[in-house]
Amino acid sequence: MITRAGWGLVAASALLYALGAPFGYAQSAVLAVAGVAAVGVSALWTLRGARLDVRREVTPVKVARGEPAVALLHVRNTGRWALSGLVARDTCRGTTVAVELPPLARRTSRTVSYRLPTRRRGETPVGPLLLDRGDPFGLARRSIAYGRPTLLLVRPRTVPLPSPHAGRRRHLDGLASRSAPNGAAGFNGLRDYVIGDDLRHIHWRSTARTGVLMVKELTDVNLPDTVAVLDNRHSSYEGDDEFELAVDVAASVACSVARERFPVRLFTGSGELLHAKGGPGEAEDVLDRLAVVEREPGAEPPLHALRRAGSGGVLVLVSGTFATLADAAAVRRRFDQVLFVRVGDPEPGAAPPSAPGVTVVQVSDLDDLATTWPR
Repeated sequence: MITRAGWGLVAASALLYALGAPFGYAQSAVLAVAGVAAVGVSALWTLRGARLDVRREVTPVKVARGEPAVALLHVRNTGRWALSGLVARDTCRGTTVAVELPPLARRTSRTVSYRLPTRRRGETPVGPLLLDRGDPFGLARRSIAYGRPTLLLVRPRTVPLPSPHAGRRRHLDGLASRSAPNGAAGFNGLRDYVIGDDLRHIHWRSTARTGVLMVKELTDVNLPDTVAVLDNRHSSYEGDDEFELAVDVAASVACSVARERFPVRLFTGSGELLHAKGGPGEAEDVLDRLAVVEREPGAEPPLHALRRAGSGGVLVLVSGTFATLADAAAVRRRFDQVLFVRVGDPEPGAAPPSAPGVTVVQVSDLDDLATTWPR
């Protein structure tokens, strides 16, 4: 492919010939032919095949928004001739990253690295990777695609928060979780003793009656549940930056609960996004699901999601407008604790509104969340 410089040289050669030929200037004709010949030789130079072994790695493949992600490009010259003038071009989220490769002698390899943009969340295809080979004068270039695009998952940022535990004992011996530690919950039944059980939990009366060691089975009937609702209506935010902050807040809340092995349900205006039941590794699932959430003009108001969220435990509603505070206040009697988080810059000279039974938190930056979060 002829570059802009090559086409410019062709145009200049044609103009030079057109101006000099009518007056009999042989020098202009010679220069014009030399210019066109130079472009032709450059095109032939780039047509010569280059035998390359190209491999690209993206590390890490999952990264928090704003944190560095690096692509490692391994290039090996498997041909018999030295190569120079190689430029790698990678595309990531509409941004083209160009890296100039050092000259490659025969049977040698080089590794170069370059950073990828991670300012926005989402599944980001990296590639396809193009290797441009140009002539020494920049008059022609040949591009060859290598490999397939690699997916880079940019996830929300999070800050550690204390879990908003507000569960209540609703019955004396009801079963809420079998993962509760011994001694941390109420009596649920009897079972046979197995090696490793705490001897303090042996039920001696049943043991004397049956002749078999019997152990009290304990379960947690005060397991706190958390419902997190993210308002993803397009009209609730002034821009993408505010919505990104709202997603970071929702991710921080849900991950803090999931990392402590407590149940958490995550809703958006598009429906239930995740129901974590307190198992290991569910905080990673929270981040993966929230990585692909977008603003939607047709998303439902948070009140519709709250109608499907059940009752009890803690409710955390995240939005970019105080108009949604009324939705949190409308269901405050169904939950033990209700928190409303409004993201965005505060209005100058105006106090944030309040609602009975609702704790209002206003944050303009993710770092503010850790300091203003109720303890």
